[in-house]
Amino acid sequence: MKRFWEAALAVPRLEAGYGVELDGRPLRLPGGNILTTESHPLAEAIAEEWHKAGGTKGGEMRQDDVPLTRILASAQERIAPDPKPMVEGIAQYGGTDLLCYRAEDHRLAARQAEAWQPWLEWAALALDAPLRITHGLMPVAQAPESLAALRAAVARHDASGLAALGVAVPALGSLVLGLALTVGRLEAEEAHRLAILDEVFQEEFWGSDPEAAARRQARLDEVKLAGRFLALVAG
Repeated sequence: MKRFWEAALAVPRLEAGYGVELDGRPLRLPGGNILTTESHPLAEAIAEEWHKAGGTKGGEMRQDDVPLTRILASAQERIAPDPKPMVEGIAQYGGTDLLCYRAEDHRLAARQAEAWQPWLEWAALALDAPLRITHGLMPVAQAPESLAALRAAVARHDASGLAALGVAVPALGSLVLGLALTVGRLEAEEAHRLAILDEVFQEEFWGSDPEAAARRQARLDEVKLAGRFLALVAG
């Protein structure tokens, strides 16, 4: 859409928290609600992305210009009124977590065990969710108690945390890594490095693929965005 504003500013809201104003008018989300956050740093960062979006008044603005707004909009309008569907959707990744699927190639399997097993052990100890592993493409059924524990770990997040998980977990292919990110046990870059272990191994033998590299970069950008959003929410 066309940029119709000159200035974007983070402002306190009379009701509570902070919002963003575009030329003195409150920024509204796609559903019509006024953007609100309890985090002043997040409001400042959102104001900054709107200040830059489209360049100058009359310029073309893209939704990709305001990614933090996208996550907050999801939290505020879609998740907060009824978190259960988001909890259920994210928790489903626990049944097919990337870390549980090991290669048949012993060289790659050894790397996976070294890099991934500590995080499965963390899930078992910290989340009370021991997970079984398998080799090759054969699916492995996880214990109902473990899946319930992972769901409970997801459900402990507020709307903002669920919105961040909703970005990070699909990009990583791992609920365990996503939860480690949201509770501050993993940095975004390290979580992504663990998630692309298989792809990097294959490139060592077959060479790089520009399209695959672009997809990996896009996934990294999403994981970093989720990590940045969480850091800003925490203040």
